[in-house]
Amino acid sequence: MQRSIVHMDLDTFFVSCTRLLDSRLNGVPVIVGGGERGVVASCSYEARKFGVHSAMPMKMALRLCPDAKVVKGDYEFFSQKSNEVTEIIRNNVPLMEKSSIDEFYLDLSGMDKFFGCYKWTNEITQTITKETGLPISFALSTNKTVSKIGTGEAKPLGRLEIKSDLVQSFLNPLSVRKIPMVGSVTFQLLSRIGVRKIQTLAEMPMDVLQQMMGKNGQELWKKANGIDDSPVVPYSEQKSISKEHTFNEDTIDIENMHSLISRMVENLAFQLREQKLLTSVVTVKIRYANFDTETKQCCIPYSAVDHTLLKYALELFKKLYTRRMRLRLIGVKFSGLVHGQHQMNLFEDTEELMNLYQAMDRMKRRFGSTAVQRAVGFASV
Repeated sequence: MQRSIVHMDLDTFFVSCTRLLDSRLNGVPVIVGGGERGVVASCSYEARKFGVHSAMPMKMALRLCPDAKVVKGDYEFFSQKSNEVTEIIRNNVPLMEKSSIDEFYLDLSGMDKFFGCYKWTNEITQTITKETGLPISFALSTNKTVSKIGTGEAKPLGRLEIKSDLVQSFLNPLSVRKIPMVGSVTFQLLSRIGVRKIQTLAEMPMDVLQQMMGKNGQELWKKANGIDDSPVVPYSEQKSISKEHTFNEDTIDIENMHSLISRMVENLAFQLREQKLLTSVVTVKIRYANFDTETKQCCIPYSAVDHTLLKYALELFKKLYTRRMRLRLIGVKFSGLVHGQHQMNLFEDTEELMNLYQAMDRMKRRFGSTAVQRAVGFASV
């Protein structure tokens, strides 16, 4: 059976949400992001015409588009709207993957027999826009790679179907930068040997790419030829990562508990960033010396940065640890995970702080997860 895979992408999601809160921003250049030292989290199509793009330093963006309206994003509202869209899709399709806060994959294979995949998807997008007020684009094809590229070509407000016999003719004239796994480093490498279009890449011998790039060369060749067998992974809110620590001796040392929570949060947040995940639920668990166990959790805006998550974890611990009894165990869990590239809280964090996290993560990858740690995490436990 031929696969029918849909990629859905909410158009300029942060901007669209912001415009729901303030209709005066409709039709004008809008930049969502932090202060003057921050970076662009998202920008409207009106701002993109001036060369503004995501992750650009705010100072540069305002030089390019001085009349843009700069708005600090309401991440809690963005999370709420993302969840609304998720529920609509999940209630209408047999298999859904939430790949980020504003992107979704749908597996509609076999549904052409009953309704028609394109018609089905089009009606879902109309429902999403009607019920949430958010614009959304989609592309329908035979696999995730082609559908994702198709959505990028269809935006804004695009509806595109790429049938199996037209996949290669659709891909060929596009830049290799359109392939999801091609970043700036890979693009520069390919450009040096004259490969800038997908057609050129698709016609190269696979073994040449393997010699240049190893296993990634084979994957890149497959994607250039419209081949992608990766499945749509069912979305699960139960997915989580956690850490627990049992003390050698029961303790009431608050300072050491704070230190331990900091280390656990830092380690878990690094795991999130490495797996390109974001968490929306933080849970803290404690177990008293008499084995009474208590937990407390809170829903948060999607995040994967230490200092944001640590703030919530410490607040939960303060509310949870109310009995002046010794503890034998403490734990932290992050759940409600989604895949996504929005790894930094772009509305509060400066470009310098983002660069600091990226530098620390590089050191942790090279020398181990404990190579760089917050000073508060060094107290003995």
